[in-house]
Amino acid sequence: QVQLVESGGGLVQAGGSLRLACAASRNTFRIVSMGWYRRSPGKQRDVVATITTSGYTTYADSVKGRFTISRSNAGSTVYLQMNHMKPEDTGVYYCNARAVEGTGVRDDWGQGTQVTVSS
Repeated sequence: QVQLVESGGGLVQAGGSLRLACAASRNTFRIVSMGWYRRSPGKQRDVVATITTSGYTTYADSVKGRFTISRSNAGSTVYLQMNHMKPEDTGVYYCNARAVEGTGVRDDWGQGTQVTVSS
């Protein structure tokens, strides 16, 4: 099991920036990809951005050109730089780690960090 701890959430005005960080520990050698997911009030948890061990990244259409996901050299810390933020970006952001287990994979999740964008 991978342990994940998020940080960097908070309150920001529209047009401002925040940077989230996710530190992974325990069995990190099994991780094949990590990502950020967001749950808005009354909605399900949806993917925001992901990054693989090879450095390949994906983004939700709503954040392309504004958000950037990156990973530390050791590969156990993932960041989400959020620029030109909008009220629609408000929600709880969760860090995800996908790790190999047996012949398949498993997903582990952090506790989440609140991001609120005011207008």
